[in-house]
Order: sequence, then C-alpha cells, then structure tokens
Amino acid sequence: MAAIEENFPRGGVQKKPTEGKTPNPKLERDNLFDIHHEEQSRKRKRSQSDQGKQKKFKADKIAAAKDSVVNIEPLTIEALCEGMLLLGCIKEVSDYELVISLPNGLSGFVPVTQISDAYSKMLSKQVAQGELLEDLNSLSDMYSPGTLVRCVVTSVEKSADGRRSIKLSIDPKKVNKGLNASALASGMLLSGFVSSVEDHGYLIDIGVSGTHAFLPRQKAQNYIKAVKRGPDLKIGQNLNCVIVEVKNEGRVVRLSVDRSEVAASLATERQNWTLSNLLPGLVVKARVQKVAPRGIKVSFLSSFTGIVDFMHMDPEKSMNYSPDQVVKACILSIHPTSKVVRLTLRQAFLKPGGSPNQLSNDRMGAVVEESTVKAFYKQFGAIFELDDGTLAFARLKHLSKTRKSLKPGAFKTGCKHKCRIIDYSLMDEMCIVSLKYQIIEARFLQYQDIHTGDVVQGKVFALKSIGMQVKVTDGIKGLVPSMHLADVILKQPEKKYNIGDEVRCRVLECSPAGKKLILTLKKSLVQSKLPVLSNYEDAKPGLITHGFVVCAREFGCIVKFYNDVKGLVPKNELSSEPISCPDKVFHEGQVVKVMVLKCEPQQERLLLSFRLSSKAALEDKKECTPKKKQEVKYQIGEMVDVKVLKKKDNGLEVSVLEDEGNVVAWIPTVHLSDFVANCKLLWHCLQEGDVLPRVMCLSDKGERIILSRKSAVISAVQEEQVVRSFSEIQPGMLLTGYVRNVMPFGVFVEFPFGVTGLAPKVSMSDKFVTDTKDHFVVGQTVIAKVMSIDEEKQRVLLNLKVSECSSGDSAAESFALLNQYFKEMKEIRNLLRRREDSSTDQGLCELVPGKELQLLVQDVEDGSALFSGGGGGGFALTVFFPPATRYHLGDKNIVPGEKTKVLVLHVDALTSKVYVSLRAELLKQRAKQRLTENSQHSAIVQHIAEEFAIVSLLETGQLAAIPIASHFNDTFRFDSEKLKVGQTISATLKVVKVNDHGVLLAVQGPARKNVFVRVRNESETALEEMPAAVTHSLSLGDTVTGTVKSIKPTHVTVAIDDKLTGSIHASRILDEVPIGSFPTSTLKAGQKVTARVIGGRDVNTHRYLPITHPHFTRSIPELSIRPSEIEGNVTATLNLKEDSALKKLGLYSVGQTVTCFVKKYNILKNWLEVEVAPDIRGRVPHLLLSLNTKVLKHPEKSFKNGQAVSATVTGTDVTETNLCLSLTGIQPMEQGTITVGMVTKVIPHIGLTIALPGGKTGKVSIFHLNDTYMENPLGDFKVGKIVRCYILSNENGKIQLSLRQSRLNPKSNSKVEDVEITCIKDVKKGQLVRGYVKSITPSGVFFGLSTSLLGRILFQNVSPYFVQKHSLYEKYLPEGKLLTAKVLGVNGKEKHIELSLLPEDTGMPNVFPESLGLPRYGAEEEKKEADDQEKREELKLKTKRRRGNSESEQEAKPKKRKICPADENDSGIEVYYREEEEDDDQEEEAAKKKSKIRKPGEAPRLQVSVGFTWDEDMNAVDIPVLNQKEESSESEEEDDPQSKMKKQTKKEKELEKQKKEKELCKLEAALMDPSRQPQSADDFDRLVLSSPNSSILWLQYMAFHLQATEIEKARAVAERALKTICFREEQEKLNVWVALLNLENMYGTEETLMKVFERAVQYNEPLKVFQHLCDIYANSEKYKQAEELYHTMLKRFRQEKSVWLKYASFLLKQGQTEATHRLLERALKALPTKEHVDVISRFAQLEFRFGDPEHAKALFESTLSSYPKRTDIWSIYMDIMIKHGSQKEVRGIFERVIHLSLAPKKMKFFFKRYLDYEKKFGTTESVLAVKRAALEYVETKSSLADT
Repeated sequence: MAAIEENFPRGGVQKKPTEGKTPNPKLERDNLFDIHHEEQSRKRKRSQSDQGKQKKFKADKIAAAKDSVVNIEPLTIEALCEGMLLLGCIKEVSDYELVISLPNGLSGFVPVTQISDAYSKMLSKQVAQGELLEDLNSLSDMYSPGTLVRCVVTSVEKSADGRRSIKLSIDPKKVNKGLNASALASGMLLSGFVSSVEDHGYLIDIGVSGTHAFLPRQKAQNYIKAVKRGPDLKIGQNLNCVIVEVKNEGRVVRLSVDRSEVAASLATERQNWTLSNLLPGLVVKARVQKVAPRGIKVSFLSSFTGIVDFMHMDPEKSMNYSPDQVVKACILSIHPTSKVVRLTLRQAFLKPGGSPNQLSNDRMGAVVEESTVKAFYKQFGAIFELDDGTLAFARLKHLSKTRKSLKPGAFKTGCKHKCRIIDYSLMDEMCIVSLKYQIIEARFLQYQDIHTGDVVQGKVFALKSIGMQVKVTDGIKGLVPSMHLADVILKQPEKKYNIGDEVRCRVLECSPAGKKLILTLKKSLVQSKLPVLSNYEDAKPGLITHGFVVCAREFGCIVKFYNDVKGLVPKNELSSEPISCPDKVFHEGQVVKVMVLKCEPQQERLLLSFRLSSKAALEDKKECTPKKKQEVKYQIGEMVDVKVLKKKDNGLEVSVLEDEGNVVAWIPTVHLSDFVANCKLLWHCLQEGDVLPRVMCLSDKGERIILSRKSAVISAVQEEQVVRSFSEIQPGMLLTGYVRNVMPFGVFVEFPFGVTGLAPKVSMSDKFVTDTKDHFVVGQTVIAKVMSIDEEKQRVLLNLKVSECSSGDSAAESFALLNQYFKEMKEIRNLLRRREDSSTDQGLCELVPGKELQLLVQDVEDGSALFSGGGGGGFALTVFFPPATRYHLGDKNIVPGEKTKVLVLHVDALTSKVYVSLRAELLKQRAKQRLTENSQHSAIVQHIAEEFAIVSLLETGQLAAIPIASHFNDTFRFDSEKLKVGQTISATLKVVKVNDHGVLLAVQGPARKNVFVRVRNESETALEEMPAAVTHSLSLGDTVTGTVKSIKPTHVTVAIDDKLTGSIHASRILDEVPIGSFPTSTLKAGQKVTARVIGGRDVNTHRYLPITHPHFTRSIPELSIRPSEIEGNVTATLNLKEDSALKKLGLYSVGQTVTCFVKKYNILKNWLEVEVAPDIRGRVPHLLLSLNTKVLKHPEKSFKNGQAVSATVTGTDVTETNLCLSLTGIQPMEQGTITVGMVTKVIPHIGLTIALPGGKTGKVSIFHLNDTYMENPLGDFKVGKIVRCYILSNENGKIQLSLRQSRLNPKSNSKVEDVEITCIKDVKKGQLVRGYVKSITPSGVFFGLSTSLLGRILFQNVSPYFVQKHSLYEKYLPEGKLLTAKVLGVNGKEKHIELSLLPEDTGMPNVFPESLGLPRYGAEEEKKEADDQEKREELKLKTKRRRGNSESEQEAKPKKRKICPADENDSGIEVYYREEEEDDDQEEEAAKKKSKIRKPGEAPRLQVSVGFTWDEDMNAVDIPVLNQKEESSESEEEDDPQSKMKKQTKKEKELEKQKKEKELCKLEAALMDPSRQPQSADDFDRLVLSSPNSSILWLQYMAFHLQATEIEKARAVAERALKTICFREEQEKLNVWVALLNLENMYGTEETLMKVFERAVQYNEPLKVFQHLCDIYANSEKYKQAEELYHTMLKRFRQEKSVWLKYASFLLKQGQTEATHRLLERALKALPTKEHVDVISRFAQLEFRFGDPEHAKALFESTLSSYPKRTDIWSIYMDIMIKHGSQKEVRGIFERVIHLSLAPKKMKFFFKRYLDYEKKFGTTESVLAVKRAALEYVETKSSLADT
C-alpha cells in the first residue's frame, strides 16, 4: 500500500485510502510476484487514519511531517484499486490482449475491447458482418513490446485458484477522465488514439468530451518514418501527443507527435495540473524533501508531494541524494482516493516516448551461482546484485520453500545465494529471481525451454472435448488432443484419467510465441528410442522412425511426425502383400514404424514406406537358403559338438557335427562363456574350422538354431533347475538366465525355454542404481529370484539383488566363479597351443604369471617404463609389454637400453599384452612354505584384470588370483569399493598348488568352511520328480508287484512293469508308524514289493484321483503296502468319487490327533508343510511347532523331511485345501498359562506386542519385561524374537502378558529386585521404589511405577538445585529414564502418590551434575514465589533426567490423566488406564444418547469420530492408530522367527531385511491411505489448510489435543478455527462454538464458560447458542444451571415456541410434571393465539413420552372438543393412542372421527386409516363393520346431494 503523502501546502487533509482489502497470499495471473503483506498494510492503514484525525492545523501537519519516519514501501497488488492510473510497458502482444509490465514487478493485461472506442466499434462491425475488414489492424500490427503506455485499473479479479489478475484499460476516455476542455493547455503531454484518417491529417481521440483534437500530417511524418509500420498511422494506434495549440476554450486542439517535441516535453506549473487530472508518464522537475532508508520523498509542480521507492531510484546515483536537490522525475502512478503519487528517477523514463532497457534472451532462465544480497525488506523481499553487476529482486515467496521456512538472517547484506532469473520487470529494469530449489532445478521454466520430442512429466488439470489439458509447470500448460490420449482412441477418457493424475508425455509441437504446446500420451511414441523427425531437412532416405497415421484412404496412408511434419505412404509401400482397402487395415491415430524413401524439403514432400526390410537383409536371407535342408529338430537342452563355419561381428556361424555339417546354427558372442571377458577372448581366438565340444541348444525358433556355451545355464538345464513354461513359475524361485535387454527402467532377463522377466531398477542391485547400463550388459549370465507373477498379462517381476539371489556363502560362490574362469582360460590356452601358424599365440601360451624374464628397457618416462622382449626369452618381439607403472618399477633406477629381470603378473591374450613388475619382494627367491587350504594371509594387490586380481602373499611373495565379483550378479562397484594396486587385503587360500596358470587360487576376506552348493528350496523349481504318466488298465483294489525305483522323503516310486510306474505314500507303508521315524527309509531301491492300488494321481496337478475317475488311465497309480490294506478291503476314504478337498478335510474334526509326514519348512511363509495322506496336506504355523524356544528359533533344523510327527487338527486354512495342525496340542489362553510368542512390535517406553499361537496377540508392559528394571528395558527385544510368556489376564480379547522369570519359573526362587506393583495398596510411605520417567508437566515430573500407577515428583523434590532453564529437565530427565524414588505420601482415596528424588531421601547421586554450577534453593525462593514456580519446575525436571538411562523420547500419548494443580501439599499420582483397555462402545453410546434428544427441526450436532466425545464421560480417549485386526494379521504374516538370533546367517538377515521392507511398504501404504486418521499436529495442520471451512476437522484437531490433556492448545485451535472459517459458513462456525462451550464446561471454570458463551451469543443466532448450552448442561447433569438458563431464555425469547417446548421436555425428563403443567399455562399467555393449538398438542405429545399419559389424553380431548375440525390434531392423537393406548380407546376415537361432518376428502382419509388399523389388529367382522360404515357415509352424502 502506498505510504502517506503527508501535507498539502494548499491546505486540506489528505484523504484516507479506502483500499485495503485483506491481502490474499495468492496473486494475479503471473504468480511470479506473490507477496504477503498483511501486517504492513494494516499498520499503514491505521497510521493514515490516525494522522487524518490528529492533524487539524497546518502547523501541526508540518511538525508531524518532520518527525515521522518515512516508510516507503513498493507498490503491491493489494494497494491497487479501480481507477488507479499507472504507467506501464507492453511486455507481450497477442491477438486478444496486451500483457503490460507495471511498476514493482506487477503485471496486468489489457483486453482487446479496452483499446479505444473507435477500435471496439470496428471489432463489433467485423463480428456483425462476419468478414474481415481491410482497415482493421491486429494488435500485433499496432503495438510492439517495449512501448510505454498509460493505463487505468478497471478491476482486480480473483481466479478460482486464488491468484489475482489486474485488468487494465488504455482507452483515453478512462485514462484522461480527470481532464476537461477548459483544463487543456499547450505543452501538455497526453495519450490519444487515431480515431480516423483524413486528407490533411488524423483525428485523434484524447478522451476529453467536447474537444476535437487534430494531428496535421506533417507533424506525424517524422514519427511514421521512425516506427516503420507502414506509410500511415492506423486506426486504434496509441500515440503520445503534445498539445501545440488550444483554440475556442479547448474545443479544438492541435497536436504533434514529433519525437523530438515529445521527448522534450516537461510538465510545468503553467499547464495548471491538479491532483485530480495528473497523469502517469509526465516528466516533472522534483525537489528532494527527505531521504529515507527505502526511498525518497519529493515535491514537484511547486505544491505536490510524491514518493520514489527504492526500485525506482537512479541506479547510477543509488542513494547519493541530498535534501533540496533538484532532479528530473517521471510520474508512475496516482492513487484515485489517497492521491499518493509515485515517481521514478530511472533515466529510461525521463524522456517521454522512450522505452526501458530489455533483457537479453540468453539471460532469461539463467542460474546465477552467486548473487549478493544488497538489501532485505521484511514485507517485500530482497534485492540482489547478480554476477554481471545488474540488480535483481526476489519477492518473499521466492526466497524460501514456504513462508515458515524463511530465515531473515540468511539475507543480511553481503550474503551470497544461488538463484535463477525467472522474469524481467520492464518497468523496474530489473530481473526477477527465485531462490526456490525446485525452480532453480526445474528443467523447464518457459515455453522456450521445451523442445520437440522432449519427454515431460505433467499433471492433468482439465478434460475437454478437444482433449486433455496438462500442466507441465506453473507457467507452462499443454494440450493432449483426443487422438493422442492413448495408443488407441479412447471413447471415455475420464475413466482412464482423473484430474491431478501424473502423466508422462512427449512434446509433439511447441511454439513459444503463441504459448502453444501439443503433447502425446501414446505409449509407443513416448517410449520410442528411434530418432525424432521434427523437420523435413532431417528426413534422410533410409531413416526409420515412429509416426502416427492421420488418414488412411484408397491411395495410401498419411503419417504425421513431430512439428506437423507429414508424409505419404503410397499404397504399394503399405505391406509386402497388396492391401486393397488401407482404411480397413490402418486406423487414425495408430502408431507406425516407417522408413523414409524420399524427401523434398523445399516442397515439404515426404515419401515413406512401411516395408522396413533393407536390401542387405534380403541378400543375407538368400545366402542362407540353400543350407536350410534342416528338417532335423533339436530339443532345447540337447548337447552337441559344433565346428566354426564363419565369424561375424556378433557371433559365430557353426555347423552341427553329428549331422555331417548339414545343420547350420548360431552362437552369439555373449553366449560363448559366463564371463564377459572370456566371450570376447574366445571369439578372438576361435578360427574357422575350430571345433567346440559340448554346446547346448538354447532355442529352435525362428530361422536358425541358437546355441549357448554358458556353463551356468547348461548346468541349470541339466539339473532341471529351470521352468519350461510360464505356468511353472512360482514366487521365490531362483533361476539362472541371461540379460536380454538393458533399459533405463530395468533389465529384461531371459531363461532357457524362452521365459522372460523384468527386474525393475529398484530390484536390480543392493546399491543405488543411477544408470542401469553401469550394472549389467546384454548377454551377461545372472541368477534371478522371482518376486511376483501376473497371470493375466503373463509378466514376471524379478529381483537381481545379490542379497536375495546368493546362497549366503559368498566365499564359496566367488571361488566357484574363479575356478570356472580359470577352467575356461585353460581351454583357451590349449586352443592357442594347437595353432601352428601363429608364433605370437605360441609365445603367449608359454608366459604365465610368476615367470621371470630378461627384458630390454626401451623408454622411461614419468616414472613408468616400456620394455621390449630381449633375446633369450624364446618368444617373438610382437608381444607388447605395457609400461610398468612407477609402483611396479620399485625403487630401481633404470635407463633405456639396459636389460633387467622382471616378473610376469598377467598375460592378456586378447590384446597380446604382458604385465610385468620389477618389485624386489616379488623377484626375491624365498624358501617355499607349505601352505594349507582355508588359511588366511595378508596380500598386496599387484594387478587388476577384468574378472580377477593378482595378489602377492605378504609372507611368501607367491602370486595368487582372487575373484573381483562374489556372484554372477555382483557387477557394479563404486570407486571407493574398487581394489587399488598396492592395497593390502586379507585373502583365504582355496587351492594351494600352483596351477597351469602359475597362480594359487584364493578368495577375499576371512575363511568360510562351507562348500559351494546352491541351496534351492523345492518350491524354487516347482518340478517334483514324478513318474511319467502312461495309459494302463489297472482298477481299484488290484494287487501288483513292482521294484522300488527311487525313494523320496514322503513317497516311494515303484516300477510296476517296463512302462508303468506307481507311487507309495509314506502313510501307506506301515500300519503303526513310530513318531520320529522315517517310513520311506524302510524300503531300499531295487527291493521287490507287493502293493495294492488305492487310487491314482493326476500328473499335472499332483491331485489324488480315485480309480473310478474317467481319466484315471492318464494318471499314476497310488499304491499301498500297509499289511492291513493288502489283506482287507480298500479303505472307504479312497473310494470317494469326485469328492472335493473340502469334504475330505471335513472327515477330520478339530482336536483329532493325526500322524503326518514332514514335507519341508517354508521359510518365506514360516510354516511347516506336512502330508497326512497322499491327497491331504497340512500346515503347522511356526508358533505351534513346539513350546521349546530353541526349536522355534531354528525350525528348519529340528524337522527332517519325511519324518513322522504327531499333530492335533485345529481347523482348515483359508483356501480350505490344507488342514491346520498344531504339534503342541490346543492351548487355552487362560490366566496363568505359560505359552510361547514372537515379538511383532517394540513400542518405545510402553512395551511389546507379541504374537501368540492361534493368531492371537498380547501386550507386555515395560514393567513386566524383567524382575529387575533396566536402563534400556527394550534393548534386548527385536521384532521376531521368540519368548516364553505368562498370561496375566485375558479380558475382552485383550491379553496382558508378563515375561518376568518369577512368573515363568516360580520355583527358581530367583531374586526379584523390582516387585510387581498391582495397585496403590502395594505402595507404602517411606518405601524406595524404582520406575521410569513418564512425562514432565508444569505441576511436576510424572513417574511410572507400574502399568496402571503413576506418581508425581514436585519440582522441589527433584533436586536441591534451583533450575531456570527448562531445557535442562529435558536433557537430564528424558522420558523412559530409570530412577529410584522415595514415597513421601500415599492418598488411597484419590489414588495419588507423592515421591522424591532428593539424594537425602534415595541415597542416590543428584539428578543434575554439580558441574552445571546451579544455585541451591534459598533466598530467591522467598523473593518472588510466583516467578520461581516456573523456574523450579524446570529445574526439577532437569534433575530427574540425569539419573538412570534414557530410553527413548516419545511420551505415550494415549494415556489420559488430569493434571493436578501444582500446590505443594497435593499428591500427584492417579491411576490411568492403558489404551487397550478402553472400549469404543462407550463412545458410541454417548453419541447415541446425544443424537436421541435432538429437536426435529434443528441442524444435526456434529459427531467427531476421533475417539474424544464432547460429553463429559472421558472414557474413550484413544486414537485408533492401527486397529487390532491389522496388528494381529501383521504379526502372523510378517514376523520371522529366526531373525532374533545372535549369529544370523545371511539368509536370515535377508529375511529380516525383506520383512523390514514389507513393514516400510505397509507404513507408506498406511500414510497414503485416504481413510487414515491424522496422527500429529502437523497432519491436522495440513488437513485444515486444505479444508479451512470444515468444522469436523477443527473439532478432530481439538480432540487430538484434548487426548494429550493439552487444554490450552485445544482452546487455541478453536480460536484459530473461528478466525479461519469463512463468515458465510454459519453452521460450521456454530459447531466450533458449541465445541468450545463443551470444552469449557468440562475443563474450564464457570467463569471461562460464561465468557465464551457471551462471545458466542454475539457472533451467532443467540437462540441456537442458548439451546446448545442448555443441552450441554443437561448432558453433564448440571441441572441447576440449566434451569437458570431456561428462565433467562423464557424472558428473552418468550415469543419462541421452541423454547417453551424445549424447557417442557427438560422438566418432564426431570420428572417435574406439575411444573410442566404450570409452564403450559404461562406459554399460552405468552404466545399468540394462533400458536395455542399447536403448543397444546406438542405439550401433550411430550407428556405421553415422558410424563403422565392420562393428563396428555385430557389435553388432547379438551383441544379437540374446542377445535373438532382440526384433522391434524386428530391424526396425532390417533398415532399416539395406537402406540400407547388400548384397542378400545383407539376404536372409540375412530368412531368419533367418522361421525364428524368433515370434507369428503378428509373423511376418506380417516376411513382408510380405520380400515388399515382393523386389518392389522382387528377381526374380519370389525373390518366389515368399517366398510359398512363407509358405505353408509357415501349413501347419506349422495342422498343429500340429490335432495
């Protein structure tokens, strides 16, 4: 807002500004300039009005002006008002508006209709005629950016999103409104418009009525030449004109627009300017009056004062102005009401007709690394000096992310900041910058930053018929046309896209000039990796790219690309086969891949083809055809020997030897080895004619057979560790495959048999993945774990993290890799040795690491040396020795030409390089020591190759190789992790004899005893070894003999004859199975057995089938050799025909004991899988496996596959396909039982949540964890730990547990240091007790003694020291700190316990250390008791904190307690209940009670669902964070029993990690969940910001504070709500008032309640407030106050019927029937007569409900006798009597009604009711009687009518 102009010497008080609407934080259209200004604008407003009142005399005014400090603020949008005149500069010109830059970084716009009257008329004419007018020029023809214009504000509008936009007009009628003909004088500078073109000049509209202005042609020539916009001025063109001559008292004026005349014009006193007609843009001579810190105050035209703000001082002079100095200034703005004039001293504005300096294009959007703060203004922002010396400013909102996070300290003069130029203010000649991180980092700031083909992220903000609008950034919006919403045309796009959705689009077209951005969402275009075709010049023949079909006709297809580039695909190029109707094959919008055939850029003609096959490819095919006599098919996995035919860039063409070379196959280079390095080397070494043995057929699809030599893939196929089809894949499997493709979002992995999966970026590595290409290469061997499968889309998601995919023994795995590598290297050496032609290869084979050579030094440079093979080496000179680095030269000084002895470190056969070292420790001869396997040695890294490193052992100097990778997937290392030459590492020897490669083999790190074996679960392969299915003729009961073929843990395979195989289940071997034995081990392979057929098993599903099944012949016979079954009949169970699994499981009853056989322990699901019978499986949950915690810690070790165990049936699982079993019987969860459980949650300072057998959960308080309290009681407990627990109580499904040894082993007599305190009686005065700090409040320190007891320690009993700083308490008495206290007093009635921590009481050291130097309690205490109270509290808190260990910080909020006043003799403990013991039912009942007494017409009272009811029963104060169900299910599924061991294996660590991840996911999901309750003040703040008018949110926020008994905070929230909620939302505001009344009623005093009530009555409808308070009193049983209030209401609202009725119902509920009768009499006196009947009937109804029914009847009867025709009263009376009266009475009433003489329509209604009543309650006779009565009535009526 403008500062005040303080004195007008001509007299008169300055007008007060009327502007000053509450500023809104969000601004105009250009939201770059948002500023928040509330405080400042208010202050200014006040000061103005004050001055207006005080300054009565001129002398006073002048004195005041001298004394007051001038506070000159920049112009803000709040200060603008309609009619304000401004000087602006055109920033942008579009067809329909001009964007104008205004002073102080504001900007506005001029709609096309606000240019001038003449222009608007021509527009209307054109619209009316519907054709273009020749002499109508567009805005861009007439206006150019950079022109200064005078504008007037027509309105400041607020858009839906809260931004404000300034609408301006440059119409001279509005701008020059203050001028009249008589005021015109020569020399005045005015703005005008060409209104018509005449022969000798132009008529100019200067907006002054009654004046004709004429511009002679010769005065315009100079101007026309300069602007170069054609030979003539155009109608509507804006001109700055100088008045040359005024005639006829201003009726005719002559003008000039000559540039020199305009530039020289100066406003002078002679021109008689007044405040009412002063115009912006006038240049005046001004005198400096006062120089303020933020601007200057000047006087001009002798009597006017104005202000210059800091942005408009001349930057050359900056602040070097002195009072009384005369300067030239230009008027910027004049406020219409306050008449504040703002001026500028900047040079560009001092010559009218000039234009301000522009910003160079390349600076726009530039990031300035260091800009220096020149000045900081609290209300406005900061001024910076940029790197090029220019000034820039940033508004407050651009200085920090949020208003709260702004730190003014960071903007002291001279501070440096990084910023980005986001705009340029022409009127201030300053850049506008932003310091916001997201703006500095933004990829796009303006349309110019976006290029065609860019992929951008955006948010959907509107769906229109033409397409979807997407917001890319705040200032950039784009359109996705309907055709581009998806790869196919969407009929209902709103189903796919919602407003606010994030979308990833690609830019099809971007024209910054027109701010036009066209995007596409077609996935194929967005993800296309092909080049972007955006102009015809780039369309080179042969280019292949993606486009989209825009039209398909009989001549072909037109395909469009980016930037509207189009081309034609002629009919013959559509496909290799002829297409007759292209429009049927191709549809509009289809994405196609095309090849450019021909392009003529000048004519913009482009010829395309859909036939992409290049000629080269065709020739290649022809060449292959003769060889394709390939009828021979190879099975995948078949091993063949091949011979190399031809080497090509990416592989080898080979022929299969077995087929005499007829079959041609292909080995891709990447499939030559598991090691990338060896692939290249083998390809390099192999020559045509070489034979490769044992290669596996990988695929036989397509044109040729593809082979692989990857040993890991081959062994996986041979060991059947593969999946043959998608249906076999199961989550958790580990599969060996190879990388098929590496994409930015992840890696595609292919497995043998063609199954492919995707490992997304997050699952690729345990390290952070920046670029996927750094981690994997195409063709690389990997081991992948299946994470999840999507059956519908046939997609598999994989995990390649080493932590997930390794067996856990990294040493063994990495050694196996090294071994395999050297095995392959040996084959390559043998291959090279066989070469006869190449002496180089021969020589290389002889060189091995560790060999000593004599070499000739060729050159020494920069500390490295180059050698050549000198004689005697026995190898040719073609071998190249890389320069030995300075490290490997050791300390030797060598010169070129000398011979020296070196040691070979590594031979690289691919590049023929030999790496050598001259280090003395390597060349020194040492006695060979005997090395042992798995011994550990220190070693120095000497050389690093691709797959391994060469190290030398420190003790012996011998060379060893160590692998770099520990696993196939371990491919990426950060620089810090890479090995460096010269580094010392620890190595474990694995092979102690030097091998053919001259090195020992070792692995990094400490020894591991494990052998390298990949552990695979059965579920990983999903392939059980099953006999093949054969057609046979066996039937149920047949006896067969066969030979045992193989023995598996749970079944035995028997060969019945050559082809037929059967299976015997473990349960079908013995009649009596000893528990713990292995029945299948009683049979031996090869043994002959006689068995009986009892059923069959379907091969595909492994389901048991009875023999009678029609498809039994396709299955495997199920046999039994149980003696009882061979001799007797076949058991009935196996005879069931098509019985469902459900029926079979139904044969088992809960509690039955069964013998079952262990199949395996499922680590992922934490259950033991068992088989009861061939067709019945079961599961034993982890916690039901044993009561022994050792067994539960390692269940997989305790149960062997095939072992017989005895189990109890507890039910069936969810899918009803498995039995649920228990190995510990069925345990009752009763008090006193001891059971086992698993920790599922550790809640700091509160205790543990434990999962119990049978899916139950229990809680353990910190007081029940141990017999001795510890400083960190929960330290030993981690999620997943198995514990024994004692059940203390089990009420309402809430189980309380104890882990105290004294409970678990009562006989052990172990010492109980901290005895359980169950109730207040266990505490005696003088006793020493231990406990944990609960919280610190103003009334003292609360100290937990047990689950339900708290004690209070007053601050003077915390420490003998006097403490002022509250923070010391937090530091030395954190929540959860263990302390010893002495009981000072126990108040049994109020359950208060007073404690002391003073050293003289407890014998413990002081809570605060002496080193703090705190004063002891003494003299000060008496001085100011009141002050010290606070200080003492703090001090006490501190003291307490130092003793005992802190546990963790957060206070248990759900505990509820009232805090006692802090008087010294009051004791501070009370019993509070834990959150689990609270019931939600009470809360519901309270809500129900309230809703019942609602008055029919009243708006419903709000119910807040947050666990705090507004009634006084505070028994439901827990916020449900996670409901019980979720907690228990979480504990069942996710907790891993093993993760708690001290020594975790890698697998267990992985599982724990997985589980943590799951929990994190769950937590994230919970946070994302829209139904989630807010759980912190911040959460609520976010919510109330988004919905400020929702009273329910404010009430929940209050409730949240009340739970923590923070009454003051709740009050503050209510006050905030009342300020925030919009005044129109009366009901919402009333809800908050009612809540506040409730709050004061419950927690405040009568006085505070009355204060709130009085305020509420002022701000709301008084009646409603009175009624609500009455309800509150009644509900809280304050009947006396309610009575008094009702009496007040009856006086105040005696004409209100509702008040009398409400009081009546209140009295009746109290049982005061007599008082009610008296009240009725008073009511009838007070109320108007017309209301009487209604009031009596309502009183009668209330009497019926709550009072005396007889009296109620009497009331009705008397009313009806007076008003017999009131059918409404009759209806009510009937209804009530039907409900409460006897049948006789009801019939009596009906009889009376039907004999009344009422209108037929009403009579019909009563007859109908009577009939309905009799039908419901009466007999057939009574029904007939009613019908007869009705007939009689009709007859009498009709007879009357006749007469």
